[in-house]
Amino acid sequence: MKQLRNTLIRTGFDAISISGLHHVLRPVLGGVGIIFMLHHVRPARGGPFQPNRHLEVTPDFLRETLLHLRRLDIEVVTLDEAHRRLAQRDFARRFACFTADDGYRDNRDHALPVMCEFGAPLMVYVAADFAQGAGRIWWVALERTIAAATRIDARIGGVHLLLDAATPQQKQIAFARIHDLLRKLPTDHDVQHEVHDLARMHGIDDEAISRELCLSWDELRDFARDPLVSIGAHTVSHCNLAHESAQMMTQQMQISRARIEAMLECKVRHFAYPYGDRDAAAAREFAAARALGFDTAVTTRPGVLFAEHAEHLTALPRISLNGNYQSTRFLSVLTSGTATAVWNGFRRVDAA
Repeated sequence: MKQLRNTLIRTGFDAISISGLHHVLRPVLGGVGIIFMLHHVRPARGGPFQPNRHLEVTPDFLRETLLHLRRLDIEVVTLDEAHRRLAQRDFARRFACFTADDGYRDNRDHALPVMCEFGAPLMVYVAADFAQGAGRIWWVALERTIAAATRIDARIGGVHLLLDAATPQQKQIAFARIHDLLRKLPTDHDVQHEVHDLARMHGIDDEAISRELCLSWDELRDFARDPLVSIGAHTVSHCNLAHESAQMMTQQMQISRARIEAMLECKVRHFAYPYGDRDAAAAREFAAARALGFDTAVTTRPGVLFAEHAEHLTALPRISLNGNYQSTRFLSVLTSGTATAVWNGFRRVDAA
């Protein structure tokens, strides 16, 4: 199903690109700015089974994105500056921001050198437990578990699964099936418990993954000293806030900010909702981020920024630089706002 969805999206991008319609619609649908979303930036990995491929792009594609923005005369600015422009209705020049979720080490090793080539700022949203080396990056643990297995015999949320996982295609099907069940569990504690048990059965140390992939507090301290780097909050444990009580939701947001400010000695004004889709961030979460005084909070809902987003600064959309769609012609479609306009039914703001 996921592979079919990706094929349909690529087909849609191709159709828009070939028609040239996005060039005509850019002045109407392109908005005043764009917030790009990254996760991993690193050289391409080999191997046919990469279910989390959408969460990574290559340094070359990041470079091509920045070149594309330069050709369009789109100014790359900090989120602080984007906030100012939205609040003051200063839209003399179209702008873009780059954000990276989770605090991966490759943001420092591969993304920052590319950003430095262009003098382009980068906002990195840190999950405090990941920086502590105690977080559980369960989607990576699940990928590694299935990669190591030829057969999955497990019970997820009361559902007994017996899945073949010998071939790349079988592994992809198994990953999608288990991933969907995990996202439906009541809390992130349930998710982590289920993945921990499954990983342990197949010899995968899920507790070590955050230490392997994420910047530690010491590394973040050095990273944050770079004048192009800003740090934002991304909860303590990277939990789905919509699955938490109101009190726990608030604590996850408050404590993550407090820990970052204490450990890095910097002011944290911006927030990113983990997962960030409709099932993870909606009106309650938007209101909480506003009440806690964050200048902005970003979702993963697709879209460009319009002037009207000044009234919804804690429900900002982003455009994902998705590893499945690393193509220059797709960039032109995305930055035109055409694809996300179609996705959103031509609504300029989706903040409900």
